[in-house]
Amino acid sequence: MRIRAFRTGLLRIPLRTPFKTALRTVDSIEDAVLRFDTDNGLFAYGEAPPTVAITGDSLAGILDALQNTLGPALLGRDVRDISGNCGIVQNALPKNTSAKAAAEIALYDLYAQSRALPLYEALGGGTPRLTTDLTISVNDTAMMIADCEKAIGRGFTALKIKVGKQPEDDIGRLQAIHRAVAGRATLRIDANQGWTADQTIAVLRALDAAGLDFDLIEQPVAADDIKGMQIIKAAKSRIPLMADESAFDLAQVKALHAASAADIINIKLMKSAGLSNAIAIADYCAGQNMECMMGCMLEGGISAAAAVHLAIAKSSVISRIDLDGPSLGCFDPIDGNVRFDDAVISVSDRPGLGIQAPANISWFE
Repeated sequence: MRIRAFRTGLLRIPLRTPFKTALRTVDSIEDAVLRFDTDNGLFAYGEAPPTVAITGDSLAGILDALQNTLGPALLGRDVRDISGNCGIVQNALPKNTSAKAAAEIALYDLYAQSRALPLYEALGGGTPRLTTDLTISVNDTAMMIADCEKAIGRGFTALKIKVGKQPEDDIGRLQAIHRAVAGRATLRIDANQGWTADQTIAVLRALDAAGLDFDLIEQPVAADDIKGMQIIKAAKSRIPLMADESAFDLAQVKALHAASAADIINIKLMKSAGLSNAIAIADYCAGQNMECMMGCMLEGGISAAAAVHLAIAKSSVISRIDLDGPSLGCFDPIDGNVRFDDAVISVSDRPGLGIQAPANISWFE
């Protein structure tokens, strides 16, 4: 059972509303897609979004890595040798974490299909149902409150609030949003590297002094500011500190833990360069009693589905879910074994990722 062919393409999905953070504004999903075909008729898909501001990966760069390096390197490989295949992916070229993630998603899809199991079962099993939060883009306060109300109306009970542009204004935003939705939704703060350590501590102290409960604060300082993360954690706010851009790989996660610079780790396939490294991070965190979130970039239903399967299999350590990419789109064109029904994510028993013929993909010849 070997890979005999591959092809690449583009997945395009307009968003319900523009996605705005302290780092960027996006109005549509436009992701690279990889398809593998085997000599016995199986096929599988991988996907990766361009996130230049975070991973450094552009759409052109992802497609080039898939088409000219990773795809050719995997031709002829036995799909059941998942460890060897992932080793080829990780050693084929430096960096390019998003392209590597797309390749590994397709490889794990094929691996699970070869065992006639949905991917989460191939990874160890679990309860095939999750509940995700929804991201609220940074805007003026009234619009953010209105977006929170819409999200709650759709059934979301956890919201990730994007801030990080002006900490003084952000305090007011967060206080107003909390007043508006307290008791109806868990609130998470994501500053997307927009503050300094001192600014973060000032924000947290203001929220603590007001007695406002927030589930976590995510990556308030620059990715390389580990000292700043350490200082923030040492300030002992009631609000747990989560590392995102500071935690790409296992080595960084170990360094954060050693420095006591985070309470929670946000695992994302596009940061970790795929499922194999994400699994290693989850297993390490489980051994350190360190909670994790399963997160995503602005992704479609292929890569988000792979993250869903991993989160189910590692639910003992992955306690929070931020897999809202398909819910942010106007529609989900992916027919797979993962159903994104607003806040509720459920998985059927189709083998692998269960993906049939996806719509909205433009294939390159």
